[in-house]
Amino acid sequence: MTTIPKVRYSRRSMLRTGAAALGATALPAPMVWGQETKDIVLRQFGTGVSNLNDVANKVKEDLGFTLEMTALDSDSVTQRAATQPDSFDIADIEYWICKKVWPTGNLQAMDTSRIIQYDNIVGIFRTGKLNPTSTIAQGTAPHTVGFVEGPGGTEFVDNESGWMTLIPTIYNADTLGIRPDLIGRPINNWSELLNPEFQGKASILDISSIGIMDMAMVCESMGEITYADKGNMTREEIDRTIAIFTEAKQNGQFRAFWKTFDESVNLMASGEVVIQSMWSPAITAVKSRGIPCIYQPLEEGYRSWGGGIGLSSNLSGMELDAAYDYINWYLAGWVGGYLMRQGYYSAVPETSKAFMTENEWGYWFEGKEATDVITSPTGDELAQAGETRDGGSFEERMGAVACWNAVMDENQYMVRKWNEFIAA
Repeated sequence: MTTIPKVRYSRRSMLRTGAAALGATALPAPMVWGQETKDIVLRQFGTGVSNLNDVANKVKEDLGFTLEMTALDSDSVTQRAATQPDSFDIADIEYWICKKVWPTGNLQAMDTSRIIQYDNIVGIFRTGKLNPTSTIAQGTAPHTVGFVEGPGGTEFVDNESGWMTLIPTIYNADTLGIRPDLIGRPINNWSELLNPEFQGKASILDISSIGIMDMAMVCESMGEITYADKGNMTREEIDRTIAIFTEAKQNGQFRAFWKTFDESVNLMASGEVVIQSMWSPAITAVKSRGIPCIYQPLEEGYRSWGGGIGLSSNLSGMELDAAYDYINWYLAGWVGGYLMRQGYYSAVPETSKAFMTENEWGYWFEGKEATDVITSPTGDELAQAGETRDGGSFEERMGAVACWNAVMDENQYMVRKWNEFIAA
């Protein structure tokens, strides 16, 4: 007996086939419209990486409603999402945070048939692979916490179920930032973070779930520890990792520990620190001051992270429709172009291309030499003609991810040991 496959007609598929000729620059038509739109207020919180006033202003211009943004550090984001469900409509969070927050029931699963660009979302958020031959990196890879079995799902599933926990928006391959003018030699390995040559001039970020992964990259690079899975360490591995860094701390290796974007920028720009954990836009911010700063590709690969939009379980009705409009608008390209000009990547790169010049797309995404000056979204000069992006193309950088930011089975134990390290 032949089974006739069930055809799923979705708003996404109908829009895709009916509007294909409109091109990548066409913004999705909002479901919410009319006089009431201007009265809608959606409260969003997240880190300063993507909670940007320019985005809120553009939402007001394009969609008509108000997006109130609050920027917090990663630990505060986690706490708010887990303990204050009535304080937000949209949680702009990282995937490792989702692992902590989803069990609380404070977020609702999202119907992918309502996401116009779903089929064009980068594979790492859907299957875990950048391309069919990719190896899935260690840690909390986004796809492992990206789907649940249905609208009320409480358990993550390992397939594209049609119900997402977060709609991916922004991600990057992270590495060490260095001041080449003050170091004066090549830096090729994560182990350099603990090189006594940089005693008193190194820094690591004080966010346990991220910092522990940087530590692991360093310890493995030093040949001190080989982890079965850096993203899910045993207690013994946690103890050995923390011990190595505690000894380095007691020997005066670290100038400071930072929690916020601005702290990392100021440490590097001032020259107090010459090598440290860093984020791509922080490198951009230092360079925009005319100070040499490199996001150094390293032989062992990158520590990666990804963020996405989660919706409060309290969101319903017109506000929920507005939130879906916001997500579709977010993936339609304007925000992606804005973020990619800071060195991040968009979950749907091709739509971003329409909002970037050929020179910008070539430099940021394809790893090509700049043909003219490269500027930030605010107009600061970041690179000159003939320069290439640190680490090369999208495929080269995201194809060299060694691990993702993670929440471990022994998370509580790890956090306790991390706090002991900071206090040591």
